Amino acid sequence: MTVRLIPYLVMKGNAKEAIEFYQHALDAQVLFKQSFGEMPENPEFPLPAEAKDLVSHATIKVGETDLMFSDTFPGQPHESGTQVTICITTDDAEKARKFFDALQDGGQVQVPLQETFFSPAYGSVTDKFGVTFQVFAEGKH
Repeated sequence: MTVRLIPYLVMKGNAKEAIEFYQHALDAQVLFKQSFGEMPENPEFPLPAEAKDLVSHATIKVGETDLMFSDTFPGQPHESGTQVTICITTDDAEKARKFFDALQDGGQVQVPLQETFFSPAYGSVTDKFGVTFQVFAEGKH
C-alpha cells in the first residue's frame, strides 16, 4: 500500500497559465491535464460553455514532487485560504475511507467519500483545524 501527500492548488480560472508558468520557472513536466469539457457530462451540474476549457484536474512533476491543479468548478466560489489543499493519495480504497472517517471527526465534510468516474473512493473534508484534505484512492473503478 502506498500513501502520498500532494499539494493541490485550486485556481480562479487561470490554472492553464499557472501550469505553463511552472513548466518554465521550475522545469515542471505535465503528467496529466483534463478540462471540464473533457469530463463526462453530469445533468445535475450543467457546464456553462465558457467553462469547458478550464482545468478540471492536472498533475505536474517538479523534480521528485507532484503538484496538482484545478480551476474552481463553475458556479462555486473561489475563496482565499482554500486555494491550497492537501490531496491524500493511496492505492487502497479502504485506507482512503479510514483516513476520511478520521479526518471528519470534529471537522466538516465538503464532498462525501464516494465512487466517481475517476476514483473508487474520493471525497473532501476540512478537519477540525481548518485544513482541507482531498482523499483520493487510485485504482480500478
